[in-house]
Amino acid sequence: MSESLRASLPAGHEWQPVPGGESGAGTFRSADGSRYAKCVAADQAGELEQERDKAEWLRANGIPGPRVLDWSADDAGACLVTSAVAGVPADAVPAETLARAWESISDVVRRLHELPADSCPFSRDLSKMFAIAQDVVARGAVNPEFLPVEQQLEEPVALLADLAPQLPQRLEQEAAETVVCHGDLCLPNIILDPDALEVAGFIDLGRLGTADRYADIALLLANSRETWPDESSASVADETFARRYGIELDTDRQRFYLHLDPLTWG
Repeated sequence: MSESLRASLPAGHEWQPVPGGESGAGTFRSADGSRYAKCVAADQAGELEQERDKAEWLRANGIPGPRVLDWSADDAGACLVTSAVAGVPADAVPAETLARAWESISDVVRRLHELPADSCPFSRDLSKMFAIAQDVVARGAVNPEFLPVEQQLEEPVALLADLAPQLPQRLEQEAAETVVCHGDLCLPNIILDPDALEVAGFIDLGRLGTADRYADIALLLANSRETWPDESSASVADETFARRYGIELDTDRQRFYLHLDPLTWG
């Protein structure tokens, strides 16, 4: 698919395909590493246009991320070109480096969540995400590799049914504490300045929008456990995050969002 989308790429740069990425999208990097391009077919152009708008909105509100450099759309599809965020993904550094950057990560997440939610034009609220999960599960499109290890042999229908009784409570909590969320706050989407060991920016902003803060917190803390060498280190990191963020962590709420998220990809 990515090769067929090359026609949408702007001239003037040598583009190299980037493996992986979202289904149906072609992602490319310029040969000098200064910019990325995401190209999609016409039926996905609206989603990519929203991603463009989210990147612009985030930077306008003081949170570091990619700059929009170019945009094109026609009957064949659309292409978004953004600047690369200089640095290294937070999942690519060793545990001791992540630990040194952890306070900066916690602080920038807090800054993101402190943006006025009522000024954010994008939503990824729980009602919407639960409906997406219902659709993904109904289509049999859940990727078992995205599930927590202990759930990978269970039927997604049963996993979603286990979450459903909590929905009224979680909707009430979200309504009382809606914030601006990244939406996919895992370490690969956090770029670190390797010298200052501070956050250089967030990337992959397609799911940015208003939601319960735990939609971000659950992913961040769970994903970072893949870097920490043991549970003791993970517990220290959780405590550091809670202190810097200014929150008493609700483990039940974390678990709900951690178990919902993998059911929404497919």
